Amino acid sequence: MQRVEKVRDLQTLADAERLAGRRIALVPTMGALHPGHLSLVELARRRADRVWVSIFVNPTQFDDPGDLARYPRTLPEDLEACRAAGVDLVFAPTAAQMYPEGAQTVVEVLELTQPLCGRTRPGHFRGVTTVVAKLLLAAKPHLAVFGEKDFQQLAVIRRMVRDLHVDVEIVSAPIVREDDGLAMSSRNANLDREARIQARALARALDAAQEAWAGGERDARALLARVRAEIGKAPRAEIDYAELRDPESLASAPERLAGPTLLALAVFLRPPAGCEGAGVRLIDNRVLRP
Repeated sequence: MQRVEKVRDLQTLADAERLAGRRIALVPTMGALHPGHLSLVELARRRADRVWVSIFVNPTQFDDPGDLARYPRTLPEDLEACRAAGVDLVFAPTAAQMYPEGAQTVVEVLELTQPLCGRTRPGHFRGVTTVVAKLLLAAKPHLAVFGEKDFQQLAVIRRMVRDLHVDVEIVSAPIVREDDGLAMSSRNANLDREARIQARALARALDAAQEAWAGGERDARALLARVRAEIGKAPRAEIDYAELRDPESLASAPERLAGPTLLALAVFLRPPAGCEGAGVRLIDNRVLRP
């Protein structure tokens, strides 16, 4: 397995692979890899000749400096996990490589970034689209794989690729969950034992909505009431948002639901009483389908 740190070196390798007729799949990550990330690698392996993983904690997508400082960094373990998964190349650049001195260019998708996470995390998606555009230009992949847990991010990246005519296929992979239903996330490592137990409320809320939907419930307010009631059973859980949206446009769902509907959640697990801090923010989602 190769490890590359410089953008120019990666571009040279990409040119050689393309000239040889081999398909490149890129799996962009911020490290702290878990089985959810490795499921993206497995999907990439089925779709391409070469699987490349990028590991870069992107500073421009963090609106809170404390959140950036707390984000787990486990590069040695990540490299070993990639090697065991049969990854061909890991791109692990420095911030200076991705953002050269004096850098002043950004990529921004406007409307899709306004609701949900975009409403409470100013500048987050501008950082995401800018760094993903840089990674696509550096790796020159035929396809890039993203997980559906970050549903809004996936929608934003697809829109960016369409709008800019980027010659890459965006492939989505389903959410991978722990045995108790919690969506796998690098942020789960920051949960204390009690918060980890209470975090199960997100999956229970999605299940409650799914059960109501399967039973014929189509009233948006009633569905969201069930979701909020389930999360409310976790004393340290604080809802950032719980919303029903169109899965394509991310527009607000009508009061009476008809077609496929995205249920998107963002929840803070507050620190224990007497402890300072913002807590751990988790997201999850499910598309309710007729």
